[in-house]
Amino acid sequence: MDHLFQALVLGIVQGLTEFLPVSSSGHLIVVPYLLHWTDPFITGLGFTVALHAGTLLALLIYFREEWVRLVPAGLAALRDRSFRRDPDRRLAWLIVISTIPAAILGVMLNDPIEKAVRQASLVAILLVLAGGVLWLAERWGSGRLSVDRLSMPAALGIGLAQALALLPGVSRSGISISAGLFAGLTREDAARYSFLMATPVTAGAVLYEGLKLVRGGEAAAEAGPLAVGVVAAFVSGVIAIAALLRFVRSRSYTVFVAYRLVLAALVLAVFLTR
Repeated sequence: MDHLFQALVLGIVQGLTEFLPVSSSGHLIVVPYLLHWTDPFITGLGFTVALHAGTLLALLIYFREEWVRLVPAGLAALRDRSFRRDPDRRLAWLIVISTIPAAILGVMLNDPIEKAVRQASLVAILLVLAGGVLWLAERWGSGRLSVDRLSMPAALGIGLAQALALLPGVSRSGISISAGLFAGLTREDAARYSFLMATPVTAGAVLYEGLKLVRGGEAAAEAGPLAVGVVAAFVSGVIAIAALLRFVRSRSYTVFVAYRLVLAALVLAVFLTR
């Protein structure tokens, strides 16, 4: 029962924080730390990969209509070597450009970072630093551009920024939304583009980490908690995507900056008293 409850909680945490700009990887370290959950199954790589598979499914389901258009459009642009003034063709290749830095740096740096930056205190510091970046992006970004006016260099810059999310506490959605805001995108388009470019990156990460588990001979020992975690991550992920896109149509990201600061203060307070 403990594993089922913990899997449910962490699945909900993963689904919400993967898409809200508050860092899912940071929360998957901080929440067990605060609640004294130390079981290796719950804190292990296999369970984390399963939770990311749940949020990947949320992305695919929520944006299914976009991907039905974008994949054929991207292939058509490759075949014709032309965008033909088709916004779907252009958007598909903007996403490809944004994905490349995260893919390359992820393969190169994921394992060293995984081993070196998993302390709750470091996560708290990164929560504050990345929150400061989001706060600046809110104030300095023009917020006037739609995604169909995003330039290729800007797409590459957003992809480079997304690679920073390898550091727990930075937040993949948070840093890519920040980069989108700095590039001049509206709040909603910055979030939507962040979610679209997250799909191939998340799929690649799930496949990469899953293959590592298989090659290392690690197998999921508890199917029940795994299933609970995946379903919880999927359902809460869909809710988080819809809620954030609706929220930022009329409000700023400042509330998430404040949340990051409060969480960081809580983690540091607990760290100093233990």
